[in-house]
Amino acid sequence: MSKHLKRLATPRSWTVPRKTNVYTTKPRAGPHAIERAVPLATVLRDYLDVAATGREARTAIGAGKVHVDGRVVKDPKFPVGFMDVVNIPSLKQSWRVVLDHKARLRFAEVPEKDAGWKLAQIDGKTTVKGGKTQLNLHDGRNLLVKKDDYKTGDVLRLELPTQKITGHFPIGEGAEVFVTGGQHAGEVAPIATIEVTRSHKANLVHLKDGEKTFTTIKPYAFPIGDRKNLPKFEVKSIV
Repeated sequence: MSKHLKRLATPRSWTVPRKTNVYTTKPRAGPHAIERAVPLATVLRDYLDVAATGREARTAIGAGKVHVDGRVVKDPKFPVGFMDVVNIPSLKQSWRVVLDHKARLRFAEVPEKDAGWKLAQIDGKTTVKGGKTQLNLHDGRNLLVKKDDYKTGDVLRLELPTQKITGHFPIGEGAEVFVTGGQHAGEVAPIATIEVTRSHKANLVHLKDGEKTFTTIKPYAFPIGDRKNLPKFEVKSIV
């Protein structure tokens, strides 16, 4: 496997200029797939504009000045993906990774009070020794819970960096979901019905927001609450 990545070959989810240089930083294997993550050094230089060059970005990261999900990260190639929170304490600024209408990764600046939590979707569950349940989350985390009150596809609100579960948003009819892929990526709408397909294909989720109705597949439905308990996604700016 190549350790290098040409700019022309970068994933479509990246918004970096592709014809300025030949190569760019390739993200290291980690919690997110390369198609859904950007290396931390590239985030500082090409997205947030807090570093003019790659060397400046690597120096800042190596000095422990950048936090991801409340923890210091010193690897310039660390993959930053959907719903991760990047924080630079010296600048008193924080950003959350979101998706735009073309499923491209964007960094939304959030106030300090909203930088202490993140949302993580349950991709799978495993029963481990002692009868406990291990929840496998979309960002590579594994959480052990004594009481299994969760289903695959549900979303947890986690406190950072403790990983304490402070909220639970189940996937089901009436749940407000953020669409993470397909033609309607980036849209937020409530679930009308879920259609179970008796085949190898993914289940379908039918959404209705006012007069507008559309359909996506269940893996693209990311619950974020309901009308009465919707997490605040208001942001100052998006880059």
